[in-house]
Amino acid sequence: MSKKTLKVVISVLLVTSIIVSLVTGIQGTSAASASTKKTVEIKFFSNLPDRTSNQGKLEQMLIDSYMKANPNVKIKVEALQDEPYKQKFKVYVATNQMPDIFMVWGQPSFFLPVMKAGYAAEIKLDQIKGYGFKTSSLKDFMYNGKLYALPRNTDFMVLYYNKGLFNKYKVKVPTTFNELLNAAKVFRKNGIAPIAINGKDKWILAILYQELVVKEGGDQKLIYDAISKKSVAKNQVLLKAAKDLVNLVNVGGFQDAFVAADYGAANNLFAQEKAAMYYMGSWEVGMATNPNFSESFKKNVDVTYFPTITGGKGKKTDILAWHGGGYAVSASSKVKNEAMKLLLYMMHPTRWAKIGWQQGLVVPGQAWDKFMTGKETVLQKKLTQIFSSATSVSGTVWQDAFTPNFKTEAETLCQMLVAKAITPEKFLAKIEELAKLEVK
Repeated sequence: MSKKTLKVVISVLLVTSIIVSLVTGIQGTSAASASTKKTVEIKFFSNLPDRTSNQGKLEQMLIDSYMKANPNVKIKVEALQDEPYKQKFKVYVATNQMPDIFMVWGQPSFFLPVMKAGYAAEIKLDQIKGYGFKTSSLKDFMYNGKLYALPRNTDFMVLYYNKGLFNKYKVKVPTTFNELLNAAKVFRKNGIAPIAINGKDKWILAILYQELVVKEGGDQKLIYDAISKKSVAKNQVLLKAAKDLVNLVNVGGFQDAFVAADYGAANNLFAQEKAAMYYMGSWEVGMATNPNFSESFKKNVDVTYFPTITGGKGKKTDILAWHGGGYAVSASSKVKNEAMKLLLYMMHPTRWAKIGWQQGLVVPGQAWDKFMTGKETVLQKKLTQIFSSATSVSGTVWQDAFTPNFKTEAETLCQMLVAKAITPEKFLAKIEELAKLEVK
């Protein structure tokens, strides 16, 4: 090797050595920085205890994804069913120990006091620019023009049914209330629970009552106006709807001991194909893909509008719909910035809306039409059709439209009505008394 060649080789080796040294130094600095990055723990309070299906699965997927992308962040999830969630929420408020992110219902009876008391951190509108939220979907999560939570789903009430059971017993899927009563009688005769419902939770009974009010009167505002004006007791539409509800109970329209059944019990009864129908919201879209349910059930589950009432003014397309559950960040959180990052990450349309819709887990609170693939389940297709064809929507349901105490007492009165502890006339008189006390 010539001296000239040797010098070139040495020069190349020296340059290579310097580059390697620099790269190693940079990598070492990065590694040291990553290893010393402060660990952040975020407490996440959810009402979705089932982490294997529906929205609970989606929630956990996105939480896991965030932690993978941010190794220094640890997210501790506490998840309870609705009613236990509400009780634990009260404890957190009373002790001033709010979780960093918590689920809220975007109705005055629940979230308005939370916003007024300053428990939720403000979310700037420019932070969610391009997220696909309509102004109407955000209004129940706003106070004095400021936004305090993001809605996660579009809620509307429907009647799920098992087409296999309807075919087996040669029962027509009901389009009128009389057909619903007749179907209930047939299923009762054959040992099948007609409609699964979670009467213990009470809220579903109040919603069903409003469904009947709308189908009788054809006016979405009627029940709210009557309560606001304290003119309930003599309203004939409200009375007829109360009698319709009692009539449904009298023909055995619900499962045995339905007043003692909670959400999980009613859901399982329907999923086990022991009930022909299930009165519930669009949030059950995931039943068609739930890995915990049998293939027979998933093949047979279907959905339709709640029936109209012969002689009533309401149309099948007059539906009860609102934007219910959402997420808020605690204003007093010690990791508020990181918690807000997590919320915005989860609710980005390419995550919550797109993944949730395309996996059949949720009807999002954001526009979902652009994420449709043509491979949607029967439930997804029909729920989309029901919502898009609505001629009127209720907004926040009646028991949630006023004070927290109004909600509690009104729902209890609905439970007493279906338990036949009070008459329809007494029921309305009590609602009027409650309105006089609670509604300004």
